[in-house]
Amino acid sequence: MYFDEIELGLSVQLAPAVIEKDKMLDFARLYDNIPLHVDEEYAKTTPFKRLIAPGVMSFMAVWAKYLEVDFFGEELLAGKSTKIEWFNPVFADDVLTARATVSKLTKRNEKNGIVEVTIEAYNQNGELVLTDVTEAIVKINLNK
Repeated sequence: MYFDEIELGLSVQLAPAVIEKDKMLDFARLYDNIPLHVDEEYAKTTPFKRLIAPGVMSFMAVWAKYLEVDFFGEELLAGKSTKIEWFNPVFADDVLTARATVSKLTKRNEKNGIVEVTIEAYNQNGELVLTDVTEAIVKINLNK
């Protein structure tokens, strides 16, 4: 979808993302190997009382579902930025549901613009676990 075809407020529900324990542990061991993510005995001593998923892994599980939507298709030129905020822990076997909404449109020049997409993800209890604001550079239809 070209920049000039995108409407502010365009919104889509993403498919659920399941946080599988084995994948959570594999990710943590590779990229965020701290006791809170990999040591069950240690995790019992924390306020969470059990292992929590690495925040980036939780985001990436939701992000993979966002990519399935393919908002921009071949008109996507590049990502520009992303900002993730975490609000509640994510645990093994949590099911995250999210909505992606176009939250800002900024024309950069005659060839492209920046589309800001806000993603809000909730666990199966309806608790907000994370938000992400991503900017993408998207082509303008030059054949209009």
